[in-house]
Amino acid sequence: MKIRLLIGSLFLISFYNVKAQENFSAAINVKTEPTAKIDFNETNAVLSFHKKISTAITVTNTLAYTNLKVNYELGSFKSFESLDNFNRLQNKFEITHDFSSTTKLNVAVTPTVNFQQNLDASDFSVLGSLEIRQQLNSKTSINVGAARTTIFGSPKFIPTLSLLYAVNDKSALLIGFPDSRLSYSNNIRNTFSLTNTFNGSFYHLDHLIATTDNASKVTMSQITSALEYERNVDKNWFINLKAGYDFNKKYNLIDDDNHKVYDFNTGKGYILGIGIKYKQ
Repeated sequence: MKIRLLIGSLFLISFYNVKAQENFSAAINVKTEPTAKIDFNETNAVLSFHKKISTAITVTNTLAYTNLKVNYELGSFKSFESLDNFNRLQNKFEITHDFSSTTKLNVAVTPTVNFQQNLDASDFSVLGSLEIRQQLNSKTSINVGAARTTIFGSPKFIPTLSLLYAVNDKSALLIGFPDSRLSYSNNIRNTFSLTNTFNGSFYHLDHLIATTDNASKVTMSQITSALEYERNVDKNWFINLKAGYDFNKKYNLIDDDNHKVYDFNTGKGYILGIGIKYKQ
């Protein structure tokens, strides 16, 4: 009960802050990722706001809720068909400090709860990142840092590195790890992007699965290459369409020591997504 009250308080605090700020956005995204024997359907709601609290410091807060539904091919995974619904709630708080016109430091702390149906204190974990951006010239900047992230399924520390290059006033190129992007805007309303992203997540199970050496979590990860299109349909409203393919997709059961105890062997699969965003 205390945990549910805490989560509710996070939502209330975020909504209160949104009302107090001029710069905020709200979005809902839906995507489907079918594979040969398992289909993954995800719904994601995001609320974000940011404020420049001084000439050098900007804070950003992003609250996100994700629901994942997993549909198994009938008869293929009889022992695991109850593993069909998962939830994640996380609140990312970022501080950006401008040391100079060319050097910035970004620090993010992301408390998160990842659970199946019943929320418990053990479902809580903390992610985060630290990154320095250096502007090399008028068109090029480099980002270097480290993060505790779930892009490989379980939370792990990884290095981050990217190079951002403004090709011209319509195109920009981001090359790095874990995200790369080539974007192009033919006018102020349309943005086309080609992306490549390492991404993943994990969820605690309500009960240990004794038949697979006491599995306590499910993890999933993949490398996603996609073509995205965003359209500014009105002053504050945007729609986003996404189509792509998941490579090296993994869906596993692991124990408390993060040892893999079962591999669903999902294989590759395509991805389709649609979203709507209000931005002010």
